[in-house]
Order: sequence, then C-alpha cells, then structure tokens
Amino acid sequence: MLIYSAGLRSSELINLKIADIDFERSSIHIRRSKYNKDRIVPLSVYMAVGLQKYLALEQPLTWLFNGKLLGSTYSSKAIARVMREAVKEAGISKSVTVHSLRHSFATHLIEDGLNIITVKDLLGHSKIETTMVYLHIAQCPLIQAHSPLDTLYPQQR
Repeated sequence: MLIYSAGLRSSELINLKIADIDFERSSIHIRRSKYNKDRIVPLSVYMAVGLQKYLALEQPLTWLFNGKLLGSTYSSKAIARVMREAVKEAGISKSVTVHSLRHSFATHLIEDGLNIITVKDLLGHSKIETTMVYLHIAQCPLIQAHSPLDTLYPQQR
C-alpha cells in the first residue's frame, strides 16, 4: 500500500528508515534513490494511521521494514512474493507487478489533474520524457476540458 500511496520503487521501500517518515509534516524522505537522488513525497493521512499502528505493533529498530536477519532490510524478492499472493487472493488475472502500483500512482495523479512536472518530481524522474508516458495511459475525459475564456468571467445563470 505504501508503494502505491507514495509512488515508490521497491528499492526505495526497502531502504526506508523510520527516521525518513515525518508524521508531523506528512512526508517521506526518499534517500539516495535511483541515480543517487533524494526527494520528498507526501505521506497519505490514511497511510500515516496504518504506519503508526504498524510501528507500535512491530517496533522496528532502524529500517521501516526489517528483514529476516537482525538489522537487515526487507528484500525485493519478499515484496514481489507478497504482491503475487495479494494479486492471487484478489482474483486478479492480469499481469500485475509491484511496479504496477507505481505506474498506477502516476496515472491516477495525472487523471486527477496534477501538473506533469510535479508528477515527474514525485516519481524522481530526471527526464520529463520518462513521465510523459503516463499522459498516454491516463484516461482524462474531454468532458473535464474547458475553454480558458470560461474561467475569466464569473458564472452567469
């Protein structure tokens, strides 16, 4: 769920430390991501509640998600396995991967009207062309399109 809610890569999820979660500012600090870049992404209100419950129950020491060995991180293979099990349990027949959640995050933001540059920054893309793929995937109905002239004058009824 955290991968979808924040648009994370698997590698970013497994490298999250408890200190990277800022409940007060509703943000997550992604450190040394792809190409060694840092970025800040929003922490969903709903995800924050779930994470606080998780932290109280599991009490991890350093890493947000601990691996099998003390002090180790969760593995990307384990994340993929959990995803496969969830897809199977949900009865989804399409090919769905962990990265599909990141794609859905970006697509849904664009469909909600978020600026493509902001989506690029949230995903940590270095080139806008990488993010523009989501413009073709997103289903933004023409019904939402409007003439800019209509915004210049107050609605007259």
